[in-house]
Amino acid sequence: MYVRVVRFTDVSADRIETVLGMIKESDGPPPGVSARRLQILSDGEQGTAVVLQYFDTADDMREAARVFEAMDASETPGTRVSVDNCEEQLDITPPS
Repeated sequence: MYVRVVRFTDVSADRIETVLGMIKESDGPPPGVSARRLQILSDGEQGTAVVLQYFDTADDMREAARVFEAMDASETPGTRVSVDNCEEQLDITPPS
């Protein structure tokens, strides 16, 4: 599993709500993005957000990165400050 981790600053509650609405109203990921999972984490007190995009392969992650890099800033939660392209090394879910 591969995870693209994108960090944002200058994030407001209104902007998060707008982005969440756009995502929920869409018919799925944009063309060229074969994400398996998407998570958006936000810290309202600090005005930051972290977006986790999960992919089956490194190639899928690279292809999606091209699409995301071309996105208009108005389609993001805030100012992008970093992007990490990671390979998952461990995922532990304790039994419930």
